Amino acid sequence: MLNEAIEYLKSYDGPQINIMEVCGTHTHEIFRKGIRKILSPKIKLISGPGCPVCVTPVSFIDEARYLAEQGVTICTFGDLVRVPGSDGSLADSRAAGGKIKVCYSPMDAMEYAKEHTDEEVVFLSVGFETTTPSDVLSVKTAMDEGVSNFSLLTANKTMPNAYLVLKDSMDCYLYPGHVHAIIGTGICEELAANGVSGVVAGFTDKELVLAIAVAVKNAAKRKGYVDGVYSEDLAKENENKGFFVNCYPRVVKAEGSPKAVKLVDEFMEPSDEIWRGIGLLEKSGMKLKEKYKAYDARVKYNIPAFTAQGNKGCRCGDVLQGKILPSDCPLFGKACNPDHPVGACMVSDEGACSAFYMYN
Repeated sequence: MLNEAIEYLKSYDGPQINIMEVCGTHTHEIFRKGIRKILSPKIKLISGPGCPVCVTPVSFIDEARYLAEQGVTICTFGDLVRVPGSDGSLADSRAAGGKIKVCYSPMDAMEYAKEHTDEEVVFLSVGFETTTPSDVLSVKTAMDEGVSNFSLLTANKTMPNAYLVLKDSMDCYLYPGHVHAIIGTGICEELAANGVSGVVAGFTDKELVLAIAVAVKNAAKRKGYVDGVYSEDLAKENENKGFFVNCYPRVVKAEGSPKAVKLVDEFMEPSDEIWRGIGLLEKSGMKLKEKYKAYDARVKYNIPAFTAQGNKGCRCGDVLQGKILPSDCPLFGKACNPDHPVGACMVSDEGACSAFYMYN
């Protein structure tokens, strides 16, 4: 089956098919496994907004730097330390004497707060549906154990509204397997019923190749092509029909993870969120509910509003929306590189610019 899929992708000669791999891990794995090299020129992969660090807005970094300047200990994943704000990064805050601690999970941050009661500790809660349950669990544990010097600065995002906003950028989504392991496939079925196509993909080379082959075959059929032969009747029949295929059934189930969803729903509620380079998307984020405001850093420290924008020459937003390749940005590989990143997409290990720089 794998060999057949590889041959199909190599020899494909139907209509142009544009596939958006939403997940940053997919972007890097596709490069790392050499999958782009086997694709027909008529198959185009587009990198989307599936890197949580990349879509974290400038204003969030400014908020975190503000807290560091107030003497708050900032706990964060390593990638965020170098993401540019409007006037510097958390690395600059650390150089100026701010306490910036890299940790591997929100529970690590909570434990640090528990052991350092003389410090106010804020964890930078950044991520999609995959990591939000662990953020919530850290708050629940802090409450249960009476840890009052711990809170979250949230920039949690949810994918469904982003899918809707970007639906015209491609023929088919390569949906992130880990996100749908949490939220299930209901949203994918709903999108397909409304003409938006996609396949859920795993992360091994075999899983990715098979998922891309399924995506191409179904997308071509939707345009009226089967085995390179065009049928006007088939094209008309499928004109407004989306399709969905779960190519990662060993992990992704229709119901997702009800326990994780229930935990998040208990502590959080939808919020309008800014996505770097894309703008404000309604109900595309999650914030702590009012009754848990003691663990909401914005409320706890009365953080002022920050509205600054990033470097105007950086085209991360266009990259995240699939409008351009990273290499089309005039800063790529010149003013912007992994040692001196101008945009978030060059910083993160899941960023598209980082992938193009590393593997090209």
